[in-house]
Amino acid sequence: MEGGTVKRAKGNGGPGKLKGRPVDVTAQAEVQALLGDAPRRRDLLIEHLHKIQDRYGFLSAAHLVALAREMRLAPTEVYEVATFYHHFDVVKEDVAPPPALTVRVCDSLSCELAGGRELIEALQRGLGSGVRVIPAPCVGRCEQAPVAVVGRNPVPNATPAAVTAQVEAQQTECAVAPYIDYAQYRAAGGYALAAECVNGRRDAEDIIKIMESSSLRGLGGAGFPTGRKWRIVRAEPAPRIMAINIDEGEPGTFKDRYYLETDPHRFIEGLLIAAWAVQVSQVYIYLRDEYAGCRAILERELTALTQNPPCELPPIYLRRGAGAYICGEESAMIESIEGKRGMPRLRPPYVAQVGLFGRPTLEHNMETLHWVRDIVEKGPEWFAGQGRNGRKGLRSFSVSGRINKPGVHLAPAGITVQELIDEFCGGMLPGHQFYAYLPGGASGGILPASLGNVPLDFDTLQPYGCFIGSAAVIILSDKDTATLAARNVMKFFAEESCGQCTPCRVGTAKAVGLMAQPEWNQPLLEELSVAMADASICGLGQAAPNPIRCVMKYFPDEIK
Repeated sequence: MEGGTVKRAKGNGGPGKLKGRPVDVTAQAEVQALLGDAPRRRDLLIEHLHKIQDRYGFLSAAHLVALAREMRLAPTEVYEVATFYHHFDVVKEDVAPPPALTVRVCDSLSCELAGGRELIEALQRGLGSGVRVIPAPCVGRCEQAPVAVVGRNPVPNATPAAVTAQVEAQQTECAVAPYIDYAQYRAAGGYALAAECVNGRRDAEDIIKIMESSSLRGLGGAGFPTGRKWRIVRAEPAPRIMAINIDEGEPGTFKDRYYLETDPHRFIEGLLIAAWAVQVSQVYIYLRDEYAGCRAILERELTALTQNPPCELPPIYLRRGAGAYICGEESAMIESIEGKRGMPRLRPPYVAQVGLFGRPTLEHNMETLHWVRDIVEKGPEWFAGQGRNGRKGLRSFSVSGRINKPGVHLAPAGITVQELIDEFCGGMLPGHQFYAYLPGGASGGILPASLGNVPLDFDTLQPYGCFIGSAAVIILSDKDTATLAARNVMKFFAEESCGQCTPCRVGTAKAVGLMAQPEWNQPLLEELSVAMADASICGLGQAAPNPIRCVMKYFPDEIK
């Protein structure tokens, strides 16, 4: 369509025939009813796909064609986006749609250690034909392993009986536990600082200097200094945009979910202060689709905020992911917000210069903004003075695995994993001895217990071939093997590769096969690791070799 006029086909279509697949009238009416008065802009494509998926349980070819017509897109543009994301079920005409209810069981490392694989097999045998049971990548509840998700309702510490009870009770929507809501947050002094900033009682330069002095770094994994990022983006030409990444798909990570489920407005106030300091014109929050409960909280609390604002607010848009680990990478997230496949961009230019909708973009992890209010109110020295072993600040460690107290543990930056286990996690499980650990989730590498005295922070783990990333720590015991962990995370990387670059797409799949062998071909695996690390476009492929190299270096007896 061009200018609202339907193009007519020539040649094979014959005169008067629509070019391409004809639109089903019923499907078009259904799509129009679902979209209502919502804009048909390209950046809302994923949001509109969710509306169809939520209503019908799958995406039929007829609905995809009708949506393409509504949005004035080519059907191929809609189809390539719909098939890119895990949570969209695209059903061809000659294929039966999936059952009305899907049960996803996490098969990432923490859940595998807790019996996730056996749970999948038991549920596939025990649940009826009207229920689909499928393995799923990390759902961000590693402290509750093993986890199943019935519809959108998570079942923590799942057993076949508990999952079956949820299925029979038809409890498929995510319940929300009590949290600090808008009224409670305001009553305790919340948003006073944001109001001071927006109403001119604070100076933006002073706030940026406070952030620079605090040593706060990006807590999504990259660790870029927060104050410096604010200064860089503020210096770019207006209009500027802010994009907040809550797509914490790294296996082992669940800190963002924890903070959103308990104190969401502390993050939102940090958002407002950052938006004011950098002078952004609009804010986009990108939330992973697995966090249905967090989405309900944010929708409710953003509505309460806008209905009774403490100060002038920028437009804030909540966008919903669709199941793609790669969208945790900042440029892939931006592509997804724009309604496209989540494929990382080549850099330069960086997102601070050319980001969302081509504008300079301040991109942040949710937890980074969670700390802004405390740092400004208590002073940069308060935050910077919290570390151990010469490090600065606090870290929210997502700890799971063979420990007594899995969960989010707020601890000094630079703490060692042995101190973390002993002081915060209640020690190892009875009958388990500390054997190894992943200091930074799936991509952060694997270290033996003999290196349990290495400070956990940015820049301290690189000499050992690892990094802290988002501080997702998975503890292994003498009942486990490093090779099991490495195979699990490499399988995850192979499944989550966006496929854009050959070193990652082919390399991760090839590595899975090589690592399945009882005796590893180490020269070939090292050659493959070099290719992935040196030639992959983004951090997924670049970090994928870390577990391979760590096993070969620190656990050679397991692969001979």
